[in-house]
Amino acid sequence: MTPEPIPLRAPIRRADRARQVADILRQQIHAEAFEGSLPSEQELSAEFAVSRNTVRDALALLKDEGLIERAPKVGTHVARRKYDHGLDALLGLKETLRGHGEVRNEVRAAVRVTPPPAVARKLRLEPGQQAVYIERLRYFGDLPLSLDLTYLVPDIGDEVITRDLESNDVFALIEQISGGPLGSADLAVEAITADAHSAATLHMPEGGALLLLERLTKLEDGRPVDLEYIRMRGDRITMRGSLIRPPERTDWRLI
Repeated sequence: MTPEPIPLRAPIRRADRARQVADILRQQIHAEAFEGSLPSEQELSAEFAVSRNTVRDALALLKDEGLIERAPKVGTHVARRKYDHGLDALLGLKETLRGHGEVRNEVRAAVRVTPPPAVARKLRLEPGQQAVYIERLRYFGDLPLSLDLTYLVPDIGDEVITRDLESNDVFALIEQISGGPLGSADLAVEAITADAHSAATLHMPEGGALLLLERLTKLEDGRPVDLEYIRMRGDRITMRGSLIRPPERTDWRLI
Protein backbone atom coordinates (compact mmCIF):
# COMPACT_ATOMS: atom_id res chain seq x y z
CA MET A 1 0.00 0.00 0.00
CA THR A 2 1.45 3.33 -1.05
CA PRO A 3 1.64 5.80 1.87
CA GLU A 4 -0.15 9.08 1.44
CA PRO A 5 2.16 12.04 0.80
CA ILE A 6 2.76 14.35 3.70
CA PRO A 7 1.06 17.68 2.92
CA LEU A 8 3.39 20.61 2.47
CA ARG A 9 3.15 23.33 5.08
CA ALA A 10 3.10 27.00 4.27
CA PRO A 11 6.54 28.65 4.53
CA ILE A 12 7.35 30.30 7.85
CA ARG A 13 6.84 34.03 7.59
CA ARG A 14 9.60 36.51 8.40
CA ALA A 15 7.58 37.88 11.32
CA ASP A 16 7.35 34.38 12.82
CA ARG A 17 11.08 33.83 12.46
CA ALA A 18 11.79 37.23 14.01
CA ARG A 19 9.64 36.31 17.00
CA GLN A 20 11.53 33.01 17.39
CA VAL A 21 14.87 34.82 17.34
CA ALA A 22 13.62 37.46 19.79
CA ASP A 23 12.41 34.78 22.23
CA ILE A 24 15.84 33.13 22.36
CA LEU A 25 17.74 36.42 22.60
CA ARG A 26 15.40 37.64 25.35
CA GLN A 27 16.21 34.64 27.54
CA GLN A 28 19.93 35.02 26.82
CA ILE A 29 19.72 38.64 27.98
CA HIS A 30 17.98 37.59 31.20
CA ALA A 31 20.63 34.89 31.73
CA GLU A 32 23.38 37.53 31.29
CA ALA A 33 24.84 35.68 28.32
CA PHE A 34 25.99 39.00 26.82
CA GLU A 35 28.45 41.29 28.55
CA GLY A 36 26.81 44.55 27.59
CA SER A 37 26.84 44.21 23.79
CA LEU A 38 24.98 41.76 21.59
CA PRO A 39 26.67 40.14 18.56
CA SER A 40 26.46 42.02 15.29
CA GLU A 41 23.54 41.62 12.89
CA GLN A 42 25.78 39.57 10.60
CA GLU A 43 26.80 37.24 13.43
CA LEU A 44 23.21 36.80 14.61
CA SER A 45 22.09 36.16 11.05
CA ALA A 46 24.62 33.34 10.74
CA GLU A 47 23.85 31.93 14.19
CA PHE A 48 20.10 31.70 13.60
CA ALA A 49 20.31 30.99 9.86
CA VAL A 50 17.98 33.87 9.01
CA SER A 51 18.29 37.03 6.96
CA ARG A 52 19.63 40.27 8.40
CA ASN A 53 16.20 41.81 7.91
CA THR A 54 14.76 39.11 10.16
CA VAL A 55 17.43 39.88 12.76
CA ARG A 56 16.57 43.58 12.57
CA ASP A 57 12.89 42.77 13.11
CA ALA A 58 13.76 40.63 16.15
CA LEU A 59 15.95 43.36 17.62
CA ALA A 60 13.17 45.90 17.03
CA LEU A 61 10.85 43.75 19.16
CA LEU A 62 13.38 43.70 22.00
CA LYS A 63 13.99 47.43 21.68
CA ASP A 64 10.24 48.09 21.96
CA GLU A 65 10.27 46.07 25.20
CA GLY A 66 13.07 48.27 26.53
CA LEU A 67 15.53 45.38 26.83
CA ILE A 68 18.11 46.74 24.37
CA GLU A 69 19.35 50.02 22.97
CA ARG A 70 20.58 50.47 19.40
CA ALA A 71 22.59 53.25 17.80
CA PRO A 72 24.55 53.63 14.54
CA LYS A 73 28.28 52.89 14.87
CA VAL A 74 27.69 51.90 18.50
CA GLY A 75 25.85 48.62 18.07
CA THR A 76 23.25 46.90 20.20
CA HIS A 77 23.57 46.99 23.97
CA VAL A 78 21.62 45.50 26.84
CA ALA A 79 19.54 48.24 28.46
CA ARG A 80 18.25 46.17 31.34
CA ARG A 81 17.37 42.63 32.29
CA LYS A 82 14.54 41.13 34.27
CA TYR A 83 14.90 39.56 37.70
CA ASP A 84 14.01 35.92 38.21
CA HIS A 85 11.25 35.04 40.65
CA GLY A 86 11.15 31.33 41.40
CA LEU A 87 7.98 29.26 41.27
CA ASP A 88 9.42 26.16 42.95
CA ALA A 89 10.31 27.61 46.37
CA LEU A 90 8.25 29.50 48.94
CA LEU A 91 10.29 32.68 49.33
CA GLY A 92 9.53 36.33 49.96
CA LEU A 93 10.74 39.01 47.55
CA LYS A 94 13.66 40.01 49.78
CA GLU A 95 14.80 36.38 49.93
CA THR A 96 14.28 35.93 46.19
CA LEU A 97 16.43 38.92 45.21
CA ARG A 98 19.11 38.43 47.82
CA GLY A 99 22.48 38.94 46.18
CA HIS A 100 21.09 41.27 43.51
CA GLY A 101 20.38 44.32 45.64
CA GLU A 102 18.27 45.71 48.47
CA VAL A 103 14.49 45.38 48.71
CA ARG A 104 12.67 48.01 50.75
CA ASN A 105 8.99 48.44 51.45
CA GLU A 106 6.79 51.52 51.54
CA VAL A 107 3.97 50.59 53.92
CA ARG A 108 0.79 52.20 52.62
CA ALA A 109 -1.67 50.55 55.03
CA ALA A 110 -1.58 48.24 58.07
CA VAL A 111 -5.03 47.96 59.64
CA ARG A 112 -7.71 45.59 60.85
CA VAL A 113 -10.54 45.12 58.36
CA THR A 114 -13.60 42.97 57.82
CA PRO A 115 -12.42 41.05 54.74
CA PRO A 116 -14.57 40.21 51.73
CA PRO A 117 -16.33 36.84 52.14
CA ALA A 118 -14.10 35.20 49.50
CA VAL A 119 -11.00 36.21 51.48
CA ALA A 120 -12.53 35.05 54.77
CA ARG A 121 -13.31 31.64 53.28
CA LYS A 122 -9.76 31.15 52.04
CA LEU A 123 -8.35 32.09 55.46
CA ARG A 124 -11.00 29.95 57.22
CA LEU A 125 -12.31 32.90 59.21
CA GLU A 126 -15.75 33.00 60.78
CA PRO A 127 -18.36 35.31 59.17
CA GLY A 128 -17.70 38.85 60.39
CA GLN A 129 -14.32 37.96 61.89
CA GLN A 130 -11.69 40.56 61.15
CA ALA A 131 -8.38 40.12 59.38
CA VAL A 132 -5.27 42.29 59.25
CA TYR A 133 -4.73 44.06 55.93
CA ILE A 134 -1.29 45.28 54.80
CA GLU A 135 -0.56 47.16 51.59
CA ARG A 136 3.04 47.65 50.55
CA LEU A 137 4.79 49.18 47.56
CA ARG A 138 7.99 47.22 47.20
CA TYR A 139 11.12 48.76 45.74
CA PHE A 140 14.24 47.14 44.38
CA GLY A 141 16.74 49.91 44.86
CA ASP A 142 14.87 52.97 43.55
CA LEU A 143 12.69 50.93 41.20
CA PRO A 144 9.06 50.18 42.17
CA LEU A 145 8.76 46.45 41.54
CA SER A 146 5.48 45.26 43.03
CA LEU A 147 2.32 46.34 44.82
CA ASP A 148 1.39 43.77 47.48
CA LEU A 149 -2.05 43.52 49.12
CA THR A 150 -1.92 41.09 52.04
CA TYR A 151 -4.62 39.65 54.33
CA LEU A 152 -3.47 37.90 57.50
CA VAL A 153 -5.34 35.89 60.11
CA PRO A 154 -5.79 38.18 63.14
CA ASP A 155 -3.79 36.30 65.80
CA ILE A 156 -0.65 36.49 63.63
CA GLY A 157 -1.44 39.70 61.76
CA ASP A 158 -1.91 41.75 64.94
CA GLU A 159 1.67 40.91 65.88
CA VAL A 160 3.07 41.30 62.35
CA ILE A 161 2.02 44.96 62.11
CA THR A 162 3.96 45.80 65.29
CA ARG A 163 7.19 44.68 63.61
CA ASP A 164 9.49 46.37 61.07
CA LEU A 165 7.53 46.02 57.82
CA GLU A 166 9.77 48.38 55.87
CA SER A 167 12.77 46.07 55.71
CA ASN A 168 11.37 42.57 56.37
CA ASP A 169 9.44 40.03 54.34
CA VAL A 170 6.10 39.16 55.90
CA PHE A 171 7.04 35.47 55.55
CA ALA A 172 10.01 35.89 57.91
CA LEU A 173 7.85 37.71 60.45
CA ILE A 174 5.15 35.02 60.35
CA GLU A 175 7.74 32.34 61.07
CA GLN A 176 9.16 34.35 63.97
CA ILE A 177 5.71 34.92 65.47
CA SER A 178 4.32 31.42 64.91
CA GLY A 179 7.50 29.75 66.11
CA GLY A 180 7.61 27.40 63.15
CA PRO A 181 8.24 27.27 59.42
CA LEU A 182 5.80 27.97 56.68
CA GLY A 183 4.72 24.84 54.90
CA SER A 184 3.21 25.40 51.47
CA ALA A 185 1.28 27.82 49.29
CA ASP A 186 -1.37 27.67 46.58
CA LEU A 187 -0.35 29.97 43.75
CA ALA A 188 -2.11 31.36 40.68
CA VAL A 189 -0.35 33.64 38.18
CA GLU A 190 -2.00 35.57 35.37
CA ALA A 191 -1.14 38.43 33.06
CA ILE A 192 -3.18 41.63 33.39
CA THR A 193 -2.84 45.19 32.18
CA ALA A 194 -2.07 48.02 34.57
CA ASP A 195 -5.04 50.18 35.55
CA ALA A 196 -4.43 53.90 35.96
CA HIS A 197 -3.88 53.70 39.73
CA SER A 198 -1.53 50.68 39.61
CA ALA A 199 0.40 52.23 36.71
CA ALA A 200 0.92 55.51 38.57
CA THR A 201 1.93 53.70 41.76
CA LEU A 202 4.43 51.44 39.98
CA HIS A 203 5.76 54.25 37.73
CA MET A 204 4.81 52.49 34.50
CA PRO A 205 2.56 53.23 31.51
CA GLU A 206 -1.16 52.67 31.91
CA GLY A 207 -2.06 49.46 30.09
CA GLY A 208 1.44 48.05 30.59
CA ALA A 209 2.00 44.40 31.45
CA LEU A 210 1.56 43.21 35.03
CA LEU A 211 1.87 39.77 36.56
CA LEU A 212 -0.86 39.21 39.14
CA LEU A 213 -0.10 36.58 41.77
CA GLU A 214 -2.71 35.23 44.15
CA ARG A 215 -0.89 33.27 46.84
CA LEU A 216 -2.47 31.53 49.83
CA THR A 217 0.27 30.55 52.28
CA LYS A 218 -0.11 27.96 55.02
CA LEU A 219 1.81 26.94 58.09
CA GLU A 220 3.47 23.55 58.27
CA ASP A 221 0.30 22.08 59.79
CA GLY A 222 -1.77 23.24 56.78
CA ARG A 223 -3.46 26.19 58.46
CA PRO A 224 -3.87 29.14 56.01
CA VAL A 225 -2.47 32.37 57.47
CA ASP A 226 -1.60 34.72 54.59
CA LEU A 227 -3.51 35.60 51.41
CA GLU A 228 -1.75 37.95 49.00
CA TYR A 229 -2.62 39.69 45.78
CA ILE A 230 0.65 40.85 44.25
CA ARG A 231 0.98 43.03 41.16
CA MET A 232 4.47 42.70 39.70
CA ARG A 233 5.85 44.72 36.81
CA GLY A 234 5.94 42.39 33.83
CA ASP A 235 8.87 44.30 32.36
CA ARG A 236 11.01 43.63 35.43
CA ILE A 237 10.16 40.10 36.58
CA THR A 238 10.41 36.66 34.98
CA MET A 239 8.70 33.73 36.71
CA ARG A 240 10.87 30.60 36.66
CA GLY A 241 10.55 27.09 38.01
CA SER A 242 11.73 23.51 37.56
CA LEU A 243 8.96 21.06 36.74
CA ILE A 244 8.93 17.26 37.01
CA ARG A 245 6.59 15.14 34.93
CA PRO A 246 4.68 12.73 37.22
CA PRO A 247 5.28 9.01 36.52
CA GLU A 248 1.65 8.28 35.63
CA ARG A 249 1.88 10.81 32.78
CA THR A 250 5.00 9.45 31.09
CA ASP A 251 3.46 6.74 28.89
CA TRP A 252 4.67 8.02 25.51
CA ARG A 253 3.27 5.13 23.48
CA LEU A 254 0.75 5.93 20.77
CA ILE A 255 -2.66 4.39 21.29
